[in-house]
Amino acid sequence: MWFFADTYALVEFFMGNPRYKKYFNEHDFITTRLNLLELYYSKLTEGQPEQAEQYFNSLLPKTIEIEDEILKNAAKFKLQHKKQKVSYVDAIGYELAKSKKIKFLTGDKEFEKIANVEFVK
Repeated sequence: MWFFADTYALVEFFMGNPRYKKYFNEHDFITTRLNLLELYYSKLTEGQPEQAEQYFNSLLPKTIEIEDEILKNAAKFKLQHKKQKVSYVDAIGYELAKSKKIKFLTGDKEFEKIANVEFVK
C-alpha cells in the first residue's frame, strides 16, 4: 500500500510517534521536496542541523515532481477550504495524493474530515 506523507506525518514518525511507525515500516510512501523543506526547517528551528541534513538526504529518493495541473488543483482546493487555512504545501500534497489514487497521511486537524485522508492524531 502506498501513501503520501505530509510534513506532519514525517515529523511525527521521526519523533518516534508509535501511531506512525506502521505506515513507514509496513508501507511505501512518496512526498515532495516542499515537504522536505518544511521538515528541514523544523529541524533547524530545533537546533538540529545535522539531523536536518540526514532526514533531507535520506528522504530525497521518495520525492516526486509536482506537475502544473497539481498546482492548479491545489489552488482550487485551498480556495475551497479557505476557512480551514490549509497551507499551499498541504494542498499540493493532498492533490498529488488524489491524482496518484493514494491516501494523504497527516495529523493536521484541517484534514480530519476530508475524503482520501488517512488521519492519524
